[in-house]
Amino acid sequence: MKKALIITLVALVPLVVGCDFVRTLAGRPTSAQLEQIRKEKLAALEAAHQARLDSLEQREKQMADSLEKLEARLLDSLVQARGTILNPSKLGGLFTTKLEAKYCIVVGAFRTRSYAERKLNECNKAGYKATIISFRNGLNAVAVCPSDSLDETLKILRKIRGTGICPEDGWILVNK
Repeated sequence: MKKALIITLVALVPLVVGCDFVRTLAGRPTSAQLEQIRKEKLAALEAAHQARLDSLEQREKQMADSLEKLEARLLDSLVQARGTILNPSKLGGLFTTKLEAKYCIVVGAFRTRSYAERKLNECNKAGYKATIISFRNGLNAVAVCPSDSLDETLKILRKIRGTGICPEDGWILVNK
């Protein structure tokens, strides 16, 4: 009976004192220490992840700034090459709704709306997506090939300049 009682007590001791007691006796970390280690590792992983995100955001900003500077240099070089680029604010601002793209090629500007509509129909028949842009100063411009890429707009301008659609003095409207 004594043996059975001793065996029962030995078997019940770990259940009563818990795993942490046994871990401590074995020289292993307790559950609280394990939880602390897990939190420290998670915090280190989150810090590394945030550092990567910050680095990516900084690189994205640098690239955007670089593209903006490149675009400004391209616009300056186009102006120096006797190309014409015009911002709507220089014509008193837009009277119509906002333009759908940042750049478009103006193939004609008219004071009389009917002349602008005639040019619009001519452009549409030639297969170009055209629109009339009305300015507050009364000017009605016919614009074709809207695009958000200055490079693409310049290529199209070179291609269609001098054709029946775009005269030699056709210009790029920059919608900012």
